[in-house]
Amino acid sequence: MEAGTALTLTSRFHTFFPFNTADSNTSFQPRFTLSSPSPSPSSSSFSAFSYRGPTPKRDFLADWVSQNDDVVRTLPIYVGSASLFAVLLNRALSGIAPVADAGSSQSRADLLTLGLAVTNILTGLVWLSIRPKSITVVNPRGVECKRLCSTLPEVALNELLWVWESLSDATCCRSLVVVYESRCVLQIGFAAESSTGDDEAVNVDANKLMQGSVYQGVLKSGAQSYLANLSLYPGKSELPFIPSNTQAVILQPLGDKGIAIIGGDTIRGYTASDQAWITYIGEKLDSTLAKYVKHHPLTPQD
Repeated sequence: MEAGTALTLTSRFHTFFPFNTADSNTSFQPRFTLSSPSPSPSSSSFSAFSYRGPTPKRDFLADWVSQNDDVVRTLPIYVGSASLFAVLLNRALSGIAPVADAGSSQSRADLLTLGLAVTNILTGLVWLSIRPKSITVVNPRGVECKRLCSTLPEVALNELLWVWESLSDATCCRSLVVVYESRCVLQIGFAAESSTGDDEAVNVDANKLMQGSVYQGVLKSGAQSYLANLSLYPGKSELPFIPSNTQAVILQPLGDKGIAIIGGDTIRGYTASDQAWITYIGEKLDSTLAKYVKHHPLTPQD
């Protein structure tokens, strides 16, 4: 039994890894071939190429509700009205006195049913009056600009442009401002229009920005700050250089020497993965700027 097993294994080994016995100097070159396994009772119906992953389940009730939102919101009104009409009709046809009698079980049941019917009607009215606000993409009000720090080397400038292209392509980013060592090294995308009305963008006052509470708060925490709905934050007045209708802003610190201000065109438009990605981009940008600014000091901003 053991000898037969050994011979079988040896023959299979020579089948998959044939040796050239005619020339002993020839190097060993194994040859692999794809062979189909022999059918067995346990695997006769199994195929390596017929595996299908789990199919996600669909909630048909949730799909129907989302597709018929208006009908669902008015449904309690119809149910309450029908219940109210049925109670009054039953009261009229049953020969019971129209005046409610506290000692009658029928009257108590009718009063309870009337209360539930009115509650349904009021619930439907509330559902109709309260609707979720639809979130839409807005067009930034401002002018397009592209301002780069001329004292930075080309490698650093290319990385700044790569950051802008990546953010604008992959997220809802429509404006980007990078301030480093009291100098605006990048202002690109949409910006607020200057009061002169000559299609010029508002200049970034880096010194004023870094003295404000927005920058100081981000610098103190050392972590990213996400303003998902910018219109609700009073610190918006410290960012006059971004379009006035900017919907969301991410304040990404660049070490302890700068900040990246990323404006979006959608409320809560940046996902959790976007925020994590931007954090890594900020660390990479801080490393690059720190390396090149050390050899090419930035001149103070006018």
